[in-house]
Parts: sequence; C-alpha cells; structure tokens
Amino acid sequence: MADKKHVILTGDRPTGRLHIGHYIGSLRTRVAMQNSGDYETYVMIADMQALTDNARDPEKIRHSLTQVALDYLAVGIDPQKSTILVQSQIPALNELTMHYLNLVTVSRLERNPTVKAEIQQKHFDQSIPAGFLIYPVSQTADITAFKADTVPVGDDQEPMLEQAREIVRSFNHIYKKDVLVEPKGVFPPKGEGRLPGLDGNAKMSKSLGNAIYLSDEPDEITKKVMSMYTDPNHIHVSDPGQIEGNTVFTYLDVFDPDKDKVAELKAQYQVGGLGDVKIKRYLNDVLQAELKPIRDRRKVYEQDIPAVYQILKEGSERANVVANQTLDEVRDAIGINYFKEF
Repeated sequence: MADKKHVILTGDRPTGRLHIGHYIGSLRTRVAMQNSGDYETYVMIADMQALTDNARDPEKIRHSLTQVALDYLAVGIDPQKSTILVQSQIPALNELTMHYLNLVTVSRLERNPTVKAEIQQKHFDQSIPAGFLIYPVSQTADITAFKADTVPVGDDQEPMLEQAREIVRSFNHIYKKDVLVEPKGVFPPKGEGRLPGLDGNAKMSKSLGNAIYLSDEPDEITKKVMSMYTDPNHIHVSDPGQIEGNTVFTYLDVFDPDKDKVAELKAQYQVGGLGDVKIKRYLNDVLQAELKPIRDRRKVYEQDIPAVYQILKEGSERANVVANQTLDEVRDAIGINYFKEF
C-alpha cells in the first residue's frame, strides 16, 4: 500500500496582480511541490480574507480574483494536479471559524505579531475591523478543513501557523478526539523569504508601488529595473561600490542561476570599474528570461476567461466535498450533529 500523501494548503489574498516577491516567497515552491507528486495540493484564492479590510470596495476583490487565477496558471499551478478554489465558495469554512473562535481569546489575537504588524501598516489604530482581527482563526479553518499538514508560506507567516497549531491542540484536547491535523510551514530558502522593493524598502508591496509584476510587459520591466535602488555613494564607474543593501545584487542572488558570474560581478563592483547601468542591464536580461514564459502562458489563458472561471468552479466543488467531511467530523467531536441518526 502506497504511503499517504502529505496535504498542502496555500493561497493568496486577491487584492491585485501577483508580483515577483510572491513568486520567490511561495509560488515557485508551490509549483515544485505540486510537480513532485508527493502532495495533495489545495491552492486557495482568499477573497473573504481580502474583504476583511476591503469590504467597501468589493469590485477590487472581484477583479483581482481573475488576476490572481491567471497568475497561478501562468506560473505553472496545474488544475490537473492541484485543486484551485475560492474561499467564499466553501461554506464549511465559516462554521469552522465560529467553532474555533470559542477556543481563542481576544488578547491572544491582539498579540499575534503578524496581525500587530499589519494593523500598524494599514493604520487601523483603534478602528480594527473585527473580521481582520480574527483572520488567523479563519486561516486555521482554511488549513484544517483540508487536513493540511504542510503550508508553504513566507517567513512572516510563522506566527499565524503557530496560532493555528494552538487551536488544533486545544480542539483535540477539549473534545478528546484527534480530528484536526497540526500544520507545519515550508519556508523559502534562507535569504529568499522576502524580496525587497525596487526602492530598497524592506518589502515589495502592491500598496507601496515598488513591485515588478509577473504580468509586466518587457518595456515596463526594463523601466523598473533601470530605476532600482543601488549604492547612493557609487557615483562614478570607477568608485568602489557596496553590495550589501544593494537591491540589484539582492535580485541577482535570487534570480541568476550563474552564481559564479554573480560572484565575479560583485568583486568587480566592490573594487570599482563596474557601473550601475551595466549591472542593471545584466539583471534586466536575467529577469526577462525568467518572466517571459510566465507572461506568455498568462496571455494564452487570458483569451478564455470563462474557462478560467470553470477551473475555479470545479476546484471549489471538489474542495467543498472535503471541507464538508471535516466539518461533519468536527460536529461529531463537539456533539452537535443532533439529527444525524434521524
């Protein structure tokens, strides 16, 4: 009998097109794991989570749903190998969230480092939407609904996974049944967890306008690369330059497979004699080669949007079967499947 496959649950909020930070942070890992054949993979477009801080702009979420689906298909997430689903189309997730909320205190939610950082970033102050505060609980429902034991995420999501594990342990202990599975994170290789923005900001972000998108056209990529932050003291070609904190070299470390070439360029830059324009042109060539096949696949899928929606519909239907099974087990454990015998 073959070993049971591990189960992956991963996904993104549909608040805009996906960028190369998403690609490095998790998309590339998801595709590799999907193609390994060792995992049953669920990839979720988390529209309900996106609505927690975009409830007054639902059109943004509806439009972005299509964009994220296209990006998934373009990077190689294969609906024949992975179940691509839409969060709002899985009703069981809502009830699971309610059951888990009874096991978590408000103070514990407020202490979650990821939530605290995002509350500050979004300038909520004291006007925190309740749905946003509880999204670690909603995320736990997403993970446990599919009995996922493996969650590919960026480094900043570890506090979310720890909270999910706490909820799983509490549920299984209180109801004395090992219904739920504790998830573990799979993180990008060291140094690749978070790609800095083009402006040198520690985070590439849609809201900061410092991102290269997977769907960007070649001329747009070139324009963005040539505007990238380097060493502000490297004024003349002959000046020695710093590679630490130099965004161009950070990107080369991540994207260029020719590590010997990168080491050679770094050495030359540090002693002087290598200009920023030349090194940016080299990076541009590297990124164009990486992104062209992704952009080309995206354009193929763009020709038939109804077919893309059919992929999402079929994936959500398959996911519903699994989530409903888990919800039934949760109700049994709690003892609220009152009419099961009738």
